[in-house]
Amino acid sequence: MSNLYWLTEEQMRRLRPYFPRSRGRPRVDDRRVLSGIIFINRNGLRWCDAPAAYGPPKTLYNRWKRWSDIGVFARIMTGLAAEAPDNQTISIDATYLKAHRTASSLGLKKGGVVV
Repeated sequence: MSNLYWLTEEQMRRLRPYFPRSRGRPRVDDRRVLSGIIFINRNGLRWCDAPAAYGPPKTLYNRWKRWSDIGVFARIMTGLAAEAPDNQTISIDATYLKAHRTASSLGLKKGGVVV
């Protein structure tokens, strides 16, 4: 049994209206790439550590970067939240934060005091 994350067809049906239109060449499979992006973010992995089943890490990163820059993920969250206005069933958890190992020393200045 695989521990990879895959979006279902029902989930993809709900998300497709928020995707930008493809210009020129057809895009790589949206389900595969978006599932890979979610897997990477959920597990706190580096792009280069993406399982091969999701395709090349560069593809995952490029799609994440491009769609982040044009606001696709923000539109998805806003649109899905608007679909179900019952606030008891909507929960977006953002409590998991990762700090770089040098973050603890950012408040220190040479010869300064810890605040």
